[in-house]
Amino acid sequence: MFTGLIEETGIVQRIEKTSQAFYLTIECSKVLDCLKIGDSISVNGACETVVELSSKTFKVFASVETLKITTFNELKTGQKVNLERTLRLCDRLDGHLVSGHVDGTALIKSIEKQGDTTIFSIETQPEIAKQIVKKGSVAIDGISLTVSEIDGDIFKTAIIPHTYNNTTLRDRQTGDRVNIETDMLAKYVEKYLLSNDNINNNAITTKTSTINMQTLERNGFL
Repeated sequence: MFTGLIEETGIVQRIEKTSQAFYLTIECSKVLDCLKIGDSISVNGACETVVELSSKTFKVFASVETLKITTFNELKTGQKVNLERTLRLCDRLDGHLVSGHVDGTALIKSIEKQGDTTIFSIETQPEIAKQIVKKGSVAIDGISLTVSEIDGDIFKTAIIPHTYNNTTLRDRQTGDRVNIETDMLAKYVEKYLLSNDNINNNAITTKTSTINMQTLERNGFL
């Protein structure tokens, strides 16, 4: 479990890719403190397991599912990645609960400066967009962000200077793809409401099921 507060950006030192394996070696400093083989670590929002360690680097193995869901296949040697160690029970929860289980990728549609704030417009897949709530939380490349506006499958988030300057967001450009994880609370609420609503209406759950005003009313929210 993570918070979405990036501890540092590391540099992809080596990529080992075969038909059956994908290993990333990442150079960093801060997150190596107390890190052990077998520990979980968030790399651009994806929870990975440390398989090797040195004084300046760690190596992780990415599964087939990770490569299918994330932007890992697009990583290049020398590229920066966001890093965060797992949350300890004694830590303050300053971001939001992030599982590191990426839901998919999203497309940066525009980047706009408004004073010291940077506004990112990001387009998601419809099945992901329905789990994004205005003023709710979302993790982009592992960064805990707040949704400021929503327009269909596109949402906006306002990036403060500290986040912009201390994450990979400063290197992002329009047209880049990023990893996205929606708020886990939204997932559970959606699952509960749709399952309960289908039972109440003797319906069968389908991929086209959606939460709307009628769904909320049937379940006692209105």
